[in-house]
Amino acid sequence: MPPRHARTDLDGGAWRDDPDGVLVIRARAGDRAAFEELVRRHADGLYRAVRRFGLARDAAEEVTQEAFLRAWRSIGAFDGRARFFTWLYRIGINEAKRRLKRERGRWLARSLDEDCGLEPSDSRDEPDALVAFAELRAALAAAVRGLSPKYRAPLILCDIEGLSTADAAAILGLSEAAFKSRLHRARIAVRDAIGDQLGNET
Repeated sequence: MPPRHARTDLDGGAWRDDPDGVLVIRARAGDRAAFEELVRRHADGLYRAVRRFGLARDAAEEVTQEAFLRAWRSIGAFDGRARFFTWLYRIGINEAKRRLKRERGRWLARSLDEDCGLEPSDSRDEPDALVAFAELRAALAAAVRGLSPKYRAPLILCDIEGLSTADAAAILGLSEAAFKSRLHRARIAVRDAIGDQLGNET
């Protein structure tokens, strides 16, 4: 439960532009229905992000649930300096990293193919262009899977989830300069890996 004496205003100013601001204020005061609405708003997006981060379906579901549980327990301490969305995703990504580290020996990193439409189909009857495209998608998925979490996260948040640099950097707790540096290195690594897998034509 949030602290009984949680303030009903927010100390920072980011909440004023946050579409979740009113719900956050109510949740900080102990309004469970308001928090449940926040869950409805963000559960699918958070699940998708942690799933793409490299977790199996059941693990991603558990991580998403744990992230919301942690958010509910600490909502009273949320100061509004970041948007709720940013704060929540930071909790989720950190939990995903912990899970991957803890279960490294038991789980295989999931393929982006499964949920992102990247799974190559049977190419025997497809035109050459479609075969090449399927191979490129498979190589891209493998290249992203091969990144360390440090570099995979910026690429997923920015290039796959479509978040702004500012939002993605805030989620990871990085300055924009540091985030851009990691994203740049991740893009180079993916490009080089695709080239290695498909040949220099790419």
